[in-house]
Amino acid sequence: MRYLGVKLNFYIISILCFVTLTVRAQYDVSFSHYWAMEPSFNPATVGKEAKLNITGAYAIQMAGYENNPNTMYAAADMPFYAFKSYHGVGLQFMNDAIGLFTHKRLGLQYAYQPKLLGGRLSVGVQVAMLSETFDGSKADVIDDDPVFTKSSVNGSAFDFGLGLYYRRRDWYAGFSVLHVTSPRVELGEKNQLDIAATYYLTGGYNIQLRNPFLSIQTSVLGRTDGVAWRGDLSGRLQYSHEKRHLYAGLTYSPATSVTFQLGGVIKGVKLGYSYELYTSAISVGNGSHELFVGYQMDIELHKKGRHLHKSVRIL
Repeated sequence: MRYLGVKLNFYIISILCFVTLTVRAQYDVSFSHYWAMEPSFNPATVGKEAKLNITGAYAIQMAGYENNPNTMYAAADMPFYAFKSYHGVGLQFMNDAIGLFTHKRLGLQYAYQPKLLGGRLSVGVQVAMLSETFDGSKADVIDDDPVFTKSSVNGSAFDFGLGLYYRRRDWYAGFSVLHVTSPRVELGEKNQLDIAATYYLTGGYNIQLRNPFLSIQTSVLGRTDGVAWRGDLSGRLQYSHEKRHLYAGLTYSPATSVTFQLGGVIKGVKLGYSYELYTSAISVGNGSHELFVGYQMDIELHKKGRHLHKSVRIL
């Protein structure tokens, strides 16, 4: 549930990366509930349903390790109708702590949603502010290295993202690029953080079973920054009847992990939990936990009773 590689000692890695002056590593977080948090990696998905959609997640990666990563994510998006077209807007905030580093992102998103070939195409853009902090005061450095700071340093930079998303009936596909301009964040006078552009490809299909209350929701997400890559293939069995919704599923990430997921809707609130079990030598008890929460509210658009499309979000 983390960056594309498994890190065993985040404390040491933070120090080594900082001493090298320029940090180049997989930057974005991998969420197990990516299929319910699509705006986190594709701005074209904001406003994809005729609802105000509020989501949040808290992830603890590699539990039990000192200075292990933990991430908080909160977002909201909604559609609107203007100039005889459908649009979407969104707002998101992320706080990601790993070792001595803290990454924060505050982003605004917009999507234009024209009809195309019996479905709906979305073209999205994201403008964000990145805030980076390195707390050298917590590092236990034996040698007095003038390159390595002993204080807390921070910096910020603008960030941009682009996305495409197409949905029709029970399937969807999307492509997006985050950190398009590969921003560089200056940390103090001697150090910097370089963030590589990251490319995402996603898709999914909903399979309705003979039992009208049961369906299988499939989804896939692949991403790469040109150096490392990660792929997630997910399948969830969902029970839906009236206002009752329950699901259980698995996600397989080749050469990385297997994730178990369970969730449903309780009094209108979406709740989900996942546990990521790494397929490397890491102990079973040192996996990653993720808690997802969401809430939706119907919105009346320009034409009463008309919805954007059949929802493919699950929970």
